[in-house]
Amino acid sequence: MELNVFSTEQWMTDHEGSAIFNLTDTCVRPLMLSELQAMDHDHLLDHITMDYGTIAGDPRLRKEISALYENADIDNITLANGCNEANKLVIETLLEKGDRVITFTPGYQLFTSYPESMGCCVTALKLYEEKGWLPDETELGKAFEQPVKLVILNQPNNPTGTVFPLALQDKLVVLCRKWNAWLLVDEVYRTPQLPSVSDSYAYGISTASLSKTMGLAGLRLGWIKGPEDLIHAINYRRDYSLISTGPLIDTLGLVAMQNREFLQKRADSIISRARQAVSEWLETENKCSLIMPKTGTVSFLRYDADIPSAELCEQLQEQYGVFFVPGSCFGCEHHVRLSFTKDPEYMKEGLQRFSQYLRESGK
Repeated sequence: MELNVFSTEQWMTDHEGSAIFNLTDTCVRPLMLSELQAMDHDHLLDHITMDYGTIAGDPRLRKEISALYENADIDNITLANGCNEANKLVIETLLEKGDRVITFTPGYQLFTSYPESMGCCVTALKLYEEKGWLPDETELGKAFEQPVKLVILNQPNNPTGTVFPLALQDKLVVLCRKWNAWLLVDEVYRTPQLPSVSDSYAYGISTASLSKTMGLAGLRLGWIKGPEDLIHAINYRRDYSLISTGPLIDTLGLVAMQNREFLQKRADSIISRARQAVSEWLETENKCSLIMPKTGTVSFLRYDADIPSAELCEQLQEQYGVFFVPGSCFGCEHHVRLSFTKDPEYMKEGLQRFSQYLRESGK
């Protein structure tokens, strides 16, 4: 099958290494391995046998993950190498050529390009900035006039930070029930305060990982929460790819999950202070505007300058060392993805350099 170039990921690969001020990284400041090891109060890491481990994932870890949901036990959880693979496994397991898929744009390209590569018919509903990066409800209803196999969305959204209001979530579930459509919600940016749609719908599926708010992207540990029959089907498919995540990663993940309250407070502090730095900068920068998300680590910054987003990002990084992912990677010009993942002084310096670029470039 043919796949389109994954624009966001390729841009990150090509540009991230030379960034001085990375204002677009979606993961909170990462932990050192030694910091995570210091949290291993029960010395779990001293007793690892380097075999394949439990194929579906260490039961202790799956039990900790299941506690993140209202309606889950370990049989509703399986593991993956990050949230990307978790999403891919769900899509591959559920979809066949010709199936209809609904997703949203701007959004994460995997949700569109991967089903398209399988021969599915994908409808990408627009999220409107003037509506707070939400869909038009009339357009949403019309999209369900024909049978739908799978609906996919981020919650919060990447890149806008959107969280659908509860009333809109409920409407989406009602529409899905019309066709018994599966509802896959990538909740990699979800915080404990947000309900999981998978808890309120029989065909709801949640994917997530330790990467974004736990600061542990290097573990490459993600998971899928869903109905038990689906999890069994996904586990059969895993035999052809990852087999298992392995006892070392599972145990490090278990240590992280046992300390998740501390790690979440750490993330909340980083995100809150970064968000405050952005808010203060916006008060003085009249060429930029932002619909501030209520939660999560990402947002979509609009700039007022007559220059395509990719060209702006190239110039900005070359001249000032500031790194953004351009809106063109999400099919939405005159925007850049801005994250809330760095310390405030770092954020302030990077944003001041962006302001300097906007002034001196004369765009």
